[in-house]
Amino acid sequence: MPEARRMPDNRSRIVSGRALDEEARLDASVRPTNFDDYIGQDRVKENLQIAVEAARARGESLDHVLLYGPPGLGKTTLAQILAHEMGSSIKISSGPLLEKKGDLTAVLTALDPRDFFFLDEIHRLQPALEEILYPAMEDFRVDLIIGQGPGARVHPYQLNRFTLIGATTRAGLIMAPLRSRFGIVHRLDFYTPADLEKILLRSAKILGIAIDQDAAAEIARRSRGTPRVANRLLRRVRDYAQVRADGHVTLAAARDACKMLGVDEHGLDEIDRNLLLTVIQKYSGGPVGLNTIAASLSEEEDAIEEIYEPYLMQLGLLDRTPRGRIATALAYKHFEIDEPRRQPGLF
Repeated sequence: MPEARRMPDNRSRIVSGRALDEEARLDASVRPTNFDDYIGQDRVKENLQIAVEAARARGESLDHVLLYGPPGLGKTTLAQILAHEMGSSIKISSGPLLEKKGDLTAVLTALDPRDFFFLDEIHRLQPALEEILYPAMEDFRVDLIIGQGPGARVHPYQLNRFTLIGATTRAGLIMAPLRSRFGIVHRLDFYTPADLEKILLRSAKILGIAIDQDAAAEIARRSRGTPRVANRLLRRVRDYAQVRADGHVTLAAARDACKMLGVDEHGLDEIDRNLLLTVIQKYSGGPVGLNTIAASLSEEEDAIEEIYEPYLMQLGLLDRTPRGRIATALAYKHFEIDEPRRQPGLF
């Protein structure tokens, strides 16, 4: 039934293929395409390399993969590397883009043997669409409904064997039946400054940026343990150096550029500082609820919880408790503010 494999006219909305803007093109230009060029996440990389080599030796598709962790750590990059290493094509979409059962069914029925389907923000997939993935992942089958009303019939349609790669920043929000169908599950952690320095030097070489090694180390230290942030800072520092430092990124130029951008020596930006100062000054250090913080900062709760809080907690500046968020002693020390005395056992 060839009609079943045709993608709908709106496929560009639900599967990647749209024109990239300038920033996205620069990101793509420095993105590694194989394991040899991929820096960091050594444990995850080694496990995935073994899985790929074993699948290739057996002539099979790779098992379904779930990657989770804070944003900007390379989940999309790893998905593209896996497809490249397997010699396969990859289709890319995200949970919020798939609104109807027909959207997901159209993508799945269009996949060729051993293709990869990368589904970002999989935790935001609608429950009705999750149910389509269960037989698709397990039995490589989707049930097509033919007709309407009482005369409608369910026709099982056999899919080509494919690999689903799910990515999420909120693994706890994925329902257990879906999570259990992933054979390979890995968490991506924040990068070390040493790994970020290597990434920055590689990106600078690709982009033709003249940069000193100590300048790369300085940018790495301020990059929140995140390659996406590191590459973004590198481009902004390049702009500064082009205008103020003859195009050469020195240590002094890197520090001056970061200062102008409002990024301090710990990688904290204006929103980070406002968040911490809101908890400290407005709410006496906490505990204070996430929704209250979001309202005070005019930020989305999801952005605070997924983008800002993980790094602040990594630095030990913020704690999550059952009663709310609390600024730690290190946060008071960072702002040179005297910490108030708390009642023993209160938290």
